[in-house]
Amino acid sequence: MDISKLAPWNWFKKEEEREGSTLPIKRKDSQALSHYSHPMSQLHYEIDRLFEDVFRGFGFPSLGIGRGFPRIAQTDWLKPTLDVGATDKEYTISVELPGVDQKDVHLELVSDTLQIKGEKKQDKEERDRDFYRIERSYGSFQRVLSLPEDADRDHISAVFKNGVMKITLPRKALPQIGTKQIEIKTG
Repeated sequence: MDISKLAPWNWFKKEEEREGSTLPIKRKDSQALSHYSHPMSQLHYEIDRLFEDVFRGFGFPSLGIGRGFPRIAQTDWLKPTLDVGATDKEYTISVELPGVDQKDVHLELVSDTLQIKGEKKQDKEERDRDFYRIERSYGSFQRVLSLPEDADRDHISAVFKNGVMKITLPRKALPQIGTKQIEIKTG
């Protein structure tokens, strides 16, 4: 029995390593966080922030906790969501890129990683307009996916349609690792 088939491939290994290597910066002189100076207030704020992050991870809208106060680290403002699937013949990755033009998306194969880079550009409006609230994000984004050994790096294809990029990676047969008996001699 091949146990490796039971454990799925960690496509996000390199991305997680990269995110784990950044340290959040906390400024002591921030006036916005001055009333969080008491340890119990800090604990309350952090628990609220934790719950907001959990609910946002399930697709719920922001609860508005800490609104107006800067977050310590906001690395996923523009982090496109994606689905990874597999059959016996290929891997498929669907990346949601709403509001992003195809010409602003780049797909690169770097060593054993597939890098999806791009930019969501803000439309320039000449009219004077007062906004009550702006929730849309603009800027650059990047996703880094670790490729499994059996992904055929020479035949990767991508199609961009209706704000979704579908990447197809054919699977190739890996050489079988056989068992070799080694003769033990009497010495």
